[in-house]
Amino acid sequence: MPQKIRMILRPVSSFEMPSSEGYQLYSALLGVMKEADPAAAGQTHDSPINSISLGPLEGRFLSGKRAMHKAVDTAEKYNLTVGITDPKEIEIFRAIIAPLVLREGNLAMEKGELRVEELSSSTESFEDMVSSAGKIKEPCLDFQFRSTTSIQYKNTKVTEMFPHRMAVFHSLLSKWNAVCPEELKMSIDRDDMARFMIEKPLAYETHSVVVNTVFDKIKGHARPIMRQGFSGCCQYTFARGAPEGFKNGIITLAKFAEYSGVGSAVARGCGAVKVEVGEV
Repeated sequence: MPQKIRMILRPVSSFEMPSSEGYQLYSALLGVMKEADPAAAGQTHDSPINSISLGPLEGRFLSGKRAMHKAVDTAEKYNLTVGITDPKEIEIFRAIIAPLVLREGNLAMEKGELRVEELSSSTESFEDMVSSAGKIKEPCLDFQFRSTTSIQYKNTKVTEMFPHRMAVFHSLLSKWNAVCPEELKMSIDRDDMARFMIEKPLAYETHSVVVNTVFDKIKGHARPIMRQGFSGCCQYTFARGAPEGFKNGIITLAKFAEYSGVGSAVARGCGAVKVEVGEV
């Protein structure tokens, strides 16, 4: 059952972090999980599917002294959302909750720590997402891409730099089919996404962000792993004559997006979205 964990964090002291902080947050969260349940941490790290998706750290930041860096303010509270879609989500959930709440643990970043002041969670079953999708007559899907969304085309190194309907919803379809119950798997043709959907970007930007670092043995120092993508707002509607079953499937995927994220590197802060499902 997909889950969302919402945290309110406060820095123990002021410190700098990269402007794209997702990979450090992922390492910090994985460290917390290893304390409580090494097996769950291993499952999360080694899974061929993205077990979790991290939203951006939201709040007011101070200017960093280094390029492409920012500093947290001890007077400020920061929000972080973690989505969990893995079939073993209970173990992952407990591995996150136990150290942070029961043991009053902190998220240890590279230069400082973030203390968890509040924590809440919510769930929505796959079945509920499917059943609620059919109740909307003339659907309108408003996507806010809150962090850099990096969608690679099939097995290439070509990255989508525009919130194209086929790229976004094919990514979500793959994520849904990887974790949902067998009886709820969907088959939606990419051509139908192109024929029956309309995207209307309201505002968007393109980015290049760090999602990991690796040690370069040749150069003798760490080097960043980069991902390219977009952020911003895009509205998706349906063309006249779109089949009801198709529309219901797309709405289900839109609801799922807040748990799974869109595209690649979602565990390291990419592809976080906020979705509003309304009517035209």
